[in-house]
Amino acid sequence: MKSPDRICMLALQRNLKELNDAAREKELVVQKASAALSRLRAMRRRLCTELENEKDFEFQIFLTLKENMLQMWQMETEQGKYEIFHEQLKKYEEELEMQYQERAKVRIWKEKIAALQAEENQRSREKKEEEAQKEYEEKHKKMLEDAERNHKKAVCFLRKSMARIHEKNAKEEVKTQEHMEGRIQAVLSLKTSIASNREKLRTLQVWNKAMAFEAKKQEMKMREAILAKGGNVAKEIFLHKRLLEHEKEKQAHRERQKSRKIEIVSQILRENASIRKRKKSQSCTKAIKGGGKLEDSLLWRMKTWQYIEKTCKRSAGARAQPRCSPSACSSAGETTASVGEISGAIAHDVLCESGEDKEERDKTLVEPEFPGLWSQECDLNKISKEEMDPKQLATRVEKKEILEKKMEEFQSGIFHKQIVSGRECNRRTFYSKPSCIHFKDFDVGQIYKKKIVLINASYGVNFFRLVGISEWLKDFISIHFDPPGKMSSGMSCEIVVTFKPMINETLEGEVMFMAQTGSFSVPLKCTAKRCILALDKELIDFGSHVVGETISRTINLTNSGALGTRFKVQTSAGDSSKCRATTKSSPGRMVIRHFSDCVPEKNVSNSLVTPVVEKKDQICADHSEEMPCSAAREEQQRAEMSLSSSSTERLGQDVLSSRAALDTDNAHNLVELSAEETPVEIMLGKVTEGEIGPFSSVKLQILFVPAIPGDVRAEFVIVFDNPDCKPLCFSAIGVSIDVPVWVPNPNIDLKICMYDRLYQDCIVVRSRAKATLRLKFEIRKELSKHMELLPKTGYIQAQSSFSVQLKFLPRHSLPEDAGSYFNEETRILEVPVTILVGEKAKKVNFTVHAIVTTSDLEISPARINFGYCTIYEAVQANVKLTNKSILPQEFGFVGLPEFVEIQPNDGLGILLPLESLTLDIIFKANKAKEYSFELTCKSEINRQFKLSCRAVGVHPPLELSHSLVQFAATALNSVSTATLYVMNSHVSVNPVTHPVPRIGKGEVVPVGPTSFEFRVPEACPVTITPSVGTVLPGKKSLIEVSFRPTLPDQQIREEAVRRLCRAAAAGAEIQKRKKDEKKEGKKSSISMSRQQSSRQLVRDGGNKYLTSLNSSEQPRSEELKPDSDAYMAAQAFLMRNFRGSFEKYIIPCFVASGRIDERKGSENLSCSPYNTLYLELHCPAVAPAVVVASDNGKNTVNFGDVAVGHRMMKRITIQNISLEKLELKFSVLNPNGPFLLVRPVEMLEPGESKPLGISFCPNEDKWFFEMLDVRTAKTSLTLSIAGCGVMPSIVCSVEEILNMGYVISREKVTSTFKMQNTSTLTLPYSMQLDSLSSTRDKDQQRIPSFIMSSLQRTELVGTQNYNGLSVFSIFPTEGEIVAGKSQDFTVTFSPDHESLYYSDCLKVVLFGKEIAHVIRLKGAAREHPMFVEGGVPLDVPIESLAVTSPPSSQEALNGELQEPAKSILLVLEYIEGESSPVPARAELKVGSIQTAQFASKKSVEFTLESPPLLQQKGFTIEAAKGTLERGQVKCIGVSWVPPADFRPDDPLLVTALLTLKGDIKETYQILFMGKVVSAYAPTK
Repeated sequence: MKSPDRICMLALQRNLKELNDAAREKELVVQKASAALSRLRAMRRRLCTELENEKDFEFQIFLTLKENMLQMWQMETEQGKYEIFHEQLKKYEEELEMQYQERAKVRIWKEKIAALQAEENQRSREKKEEEAQKEYEEKHKKMLEDAERNHKKAVCFLRKSMARIHEKNAKEEVKTQEHMEGRIQAVLSLKTSIASNREKLRTLQVWNKAMAFEAKKQEMKMREAILAKGGNVAKEIFLHKRLLEHEKEKQAHRERQKSRKIEIVSQILRENASIRKRKKSQSCTKAIKGGGKLEDSLLWRMKTWQYIEKTCKRSAGARAQPRCSPSACSSAGETTASVGEISGAIAHDVLCESGEDKEERDKTLVEPEFPGLWSQECDLNKISKEEMDPKQLATRVEKKEILEKKMEEFQSGIFHKQIVSGRECNRRTFYSKPSCIHFKDFDVGQIYKKKIVLINASYGVNFFRLVGISEWLKDFISIHFDPPGKMSSGMSCEIVVTFKPMINETLEGEVMFMAQTGSFSVPLKCTAKRCILALDKELIDFGSHVVGETISRTINLTNSGALGTRFKVQTSAGDSSKCRATTKSSPGRMVIRHFSDCVPEKNVSNSLVTPVVEKKDQICADHSEEMPCSAAREEQQRAEMSLSSSSTERLGQDVLSSRAALDTDNAHNLVELSAEETPVEIMLGKVTEGEIGPFSSVKLQILFVPAIPGDVRAEFVIVFDNPDCKPLCFSAIGVSIDVPVWVPNPNIDLKICMYDRLYQDCIVVRSRAKATLRLKFEIRKELSKHMELLPKTGYIQAQSSFSVQLKFLPRHSLPEDAGSYFNEETRILEVPVTILVGEKAKKVNFTVHAIVTTSDLEISPARINFGYCTIYEAVQANVKLTNKSILPQEFGFVGLPEFVEIQPNDGLGILLPLESLTLDIIFKANKAKEYSFELTCKSEINRQFKLSCRAVGVHPPLELSHSLVQFAATALNSVSTATLYVMNSHVSVNPVTHPVPRIGKGEVVPVGPTSFEFRVPEACPVTITPSVGTVLPGKKSLIEVSFRPTLPDQQIREEAVRRLCRAAAAGAEIQKRKKDEKKEGKKSSISMSRQQSSRQLVRDGGNKYLTSLNSSEQPRSEELKPDSDAYMAAQAFLMRNFRGSFEKYIIPCFVASGRIDERKGSENLSCSPYNTLYLELHCPAVAPAVVVASDNGKNTVNFGDVAVGHRMMKRITIQNISLEKLELKFSVLNPNGPFLLVRPVEMLEPGESKPLGISFCPNEDKWFFEMLDVRTAKTSLTLSIAGCGVMPSIVCSVEEILNMGYVISREKVTSTFKMQNTSTLTLPYSMQLDSLSSTRDKDQQRIPSFIMSSLQRTELVGTQNYNGLSVFSIFPTEGEIVAGKSQDFTVTFSPDHESLYYSDCLKVVLFGKEIAHVIRLKGAAREHPMFVEGGVPLDVPIESLAVTSPPSSQEALNGELQEPAKSILLVLEYIEGESSPVPARAELKVGSIQTAQFASKKSVEFTLESPPLLQQKGFTIEAAKGTLERGQVKCIGVSWVPPADFRPDDPLLVTALLTLKGDIKETYQILFMGKVVSAYAPTK
């Protein structure tokens, strides 16, 4: 091969190698790109979902915004509607305030008039009292003589009357004792009646229960009868109940008619009584005319009263004059002028007293004790001191007024009440438009008319009439009124009111009307013209001005009234403007000196507002006689507000500017100027007085001419010619300064500054001077490194401004350099800057303020170790980022690696001052290795802060198909299921082909089976199946995760305890109310019973209250059982009100290499905690759509114990608590099981409840359980159905036969037996007798039992009574026997004739159909108290149908009637062939019946004749004779041994007689039959 070919070939090989290398690199890049692409796709999917969520959220916000906008527009429209009403309300408030002012003026005017009238009345009263005094002195002498003469008579009559009083008191004491004894007897009788009433109530309750039970039985019988007829039970019972209710309503209607008739009759009687009373009152008024002498005496009494008042006033000294109303003052002259009218009124009062006063007066005047003093012939001088007492006269005047009101009511007619819907309506019946008749600003001599409309606002036809107007308005007001007659509801009529003013005074009163339903009135007001003056402001602030200027301000004086007046402006008497101080160069000190002259030294301070307020208080004190204290307070508040807002700011500028000068010039003396040398700086303008017309205003000019540096204040007063107008005060203040240069903003605030940052500001200096001035700026030396002013020197032109540039660059050494100018705690910097003005070096100061802060951001902790992190999960660490500055700062983490994520907001944001923000650093390893990196955080000023991080990446040998499971919204007690896989993809240890599982840079996990185990927390409602398993290489294992949300047990217990506490509190409150009602009811009883009952109530109430407190103690939640009613009710309540929840659970999955041994489990395997996988579960829980509404929401239907073969039905109510219509489906129950769904529900509307019927019919004696699922489209409800089949069983103390024995006919005997329930359920029973069976008549149609053989006989009912009543009776006949309990039954045997074959069959029937036990009842009856029992019966057990009357005892004794002897067969069987032969034995029982009859013969004698033949035949008789007492039974024993000549094939028969002697003699023929039976003979 040639060299070029070789070279070409080598080049091709080299290129091929390079291409292979490039291909390998591209494959590696593609692999990396595919991983990145998958991550990008996952991120894209996540971002798309987030974007969709954001869009949905944006759409929701848009809808919410739209709704809010709509609501806002609606609110604005509503607000626009109400603007007119707000304006009207403001107008009404202004009018109301004006009315209040008018009323105040009218009140003052009335008080002045009343005072003048009172003075005039006092003078006239004094004159009359002087005249009366003279007359009194002349008559006093005569009165003394008459008094001495009458005194002797009075003593005599007094003794007699005292004796009479003592006798009367003794009688009253006897009466009171008798009354108390009567009350005691009443209490005792009440006590006994209460006890008897209790017994009656108990019996009534028992009777009610019995009646209810009887009604229930009747209803059951009716149901059975209707069912037997095949009718509709519900319809028939409903009609029957409606009929009963109709009868009750008819009876109640009759009772109401009767009570209504009684009410009508009582109403008629009351009306007649009121008519008679009115006639009496009218006749009483006629008696006034004939009281001439009485009027004279009353006139004298009135004069005496006046004299006593005068003397009392003189003795008491000078007192304040009383105030009276205008009505009283206007009528005072009339009262003093005509004393006769007063006396007439008093006489009318005396005659028209109440009924009780009349009776008392009649008693004292019919039989006077002192006729000399009370005779009609006595002089006026003989009036007693009691009649001259003004208190009695005053009480009589009051009684007269009350009586006049009552007379007006009676004379105006009977009022009718408004009855609306059965209730009395107390609202006003007539309304007036306008509601008040108001004549404003009237002129004397003019005529004014106003029309009002009265509207009938009652609920029916009404009418009214005009009563009149107030007395003091009759001279000025006239009313034109045409009565409209009866007016329907809503109708109106017009009334014209005419006003003719005669005096210029304000009047108030009312126009009175009388309607059918009562009186009403319309208020009337007449207001005269007046002045209403006011100032628009009370303080004029001129501000700061240079000496020599002239400033003008105006103030407005407004008159809003209809009357004009003259005014005059003058300075106030307390003006302190002349008292001021000055200095040569210190305005600040001048102000302090000025205030120190006006207030004490203790009150002098740096405050500029307090002295002004104190001066204002002095002015208020000077004018206290003219201005009320409230006006002074208002003026003081306004002065404080105005001074704090304007004067303090302007004066503070000069004080601050002069503070530095005061510090440098430490010695300046204050010079006080005299009042003559002090110029007037604040003065009035041209207008100082003039005329102000009605509804007009005047402008007043105030001038300020500053002359001396300092503050100036002047006080002015406006006085008026109208005496009703109060003087108005206002003040003016101003400040004079002498420096023509000032800084408009003396406080330069640089706000908040950061270290090492430059801040600039422009300072403006202004000049008032008329020439150019030189300015020099000086800064403190300590701050020269941080602050600079440019330029440092400059010239300011006349009346212009100059700008200076301020530069501030704070260094970190500022706290050390600034010294006292910088506060390290608050970090506030205050730097004083001085401006030197001109050659005189006048100083103007201003201050530079700044708050200096740092710009640091602190990251805590500074280092993060994420530890071990698998490639399938992300690890989160929290760091706190703190802003140390007091300014907000923006921050951001930049240059993040691809495996780190910072949230929230991707590590970007703004930190508020001193705020700390917690950031989540999320680390997700992409492969198994060790990580070490730094994160950089930058601030807005480009400062960087570092955060160091470390981590170890882990590749576990197993992986989960889904590390996040999101369950759908699951209802409570429902189950949601999800599936995932555990995969083992580790099939090779070659790290080149694919990533291998390892921890960091550790060893590779070997290939093989790998085991896993899920550990679910205890309180987690999640189940994982299987939780443990092994996965082979390249395989995967299916995992099922179930989520079943339930309510927390502790929450249910707390709610149950809360509900129990509320119920206990409510019960305690009800008991407390009942006790309070009992206490209130017992308070109205008599005194003795009240004391006893109250003591008892205290004892009982205390005990009950203590028990209620003990019962209302809060139960502990641990004591509640899950099956208790409180627990279930609380669970149902919480389930209904469940608002949903969302929980996150992280389940660890431990991984280990190797296979799990089934015996040892996972103990033989060792797992590394770094290989642990984590499964995240999102579990939302919602309220169920369908819940159980019955039985406190229990989902368990427990039928309990049910008898086998019997069916029980239960209803469960389910409710739809969702907002949707639900279609229900049910799971299938076991078709061969005992449970059956009877009434399934198909549809449920929202909020609807429907019942479900479930029946249980057990066929075996065992426990049954099934689950029924009620399914909807989204959720399901599971019902647990349980029941136990029980076989019923009872045990009776009587087995088969109950023999009642022998009884005398027509007597009774009882016997008791017990029946016990041995099963586990309550058994309903009923006792049935065959003799009372409904099929007995049918059974009697069969062949008689005595014709059939004994084996075929089934009839157990024997002889019965002739009277038709049952021979045997049992109690109780039906009821229930509780499980494990027993019931006693009583059987009564009551025959009515003699028979030995009384019998019956008693059946115990359970559940109405199952016969559990049968008892045969037997008994015998005799007419005589003796009987013989035994042997073989020789007669038929069925008696004859012919009734034969028994013979009387007398006939039997006389032997007139001989009965044939009764035969008794006694069979004795001798057993032959036994080793030890035993004689055959038999017995006869002879007895005497226990009875109360046959008292003459108490014992019974019996004799059994023993002929020799008996002994020959081998018979032996024991106790052949004897005597029996009542109730005694004896046995006659007979034994037989066959004689030697006895033949076995021929039975032996021997006869003997048995005689019984009692009340009669009875003979029985005893047939003895002997038989020989072989011992080996077969028995049948």
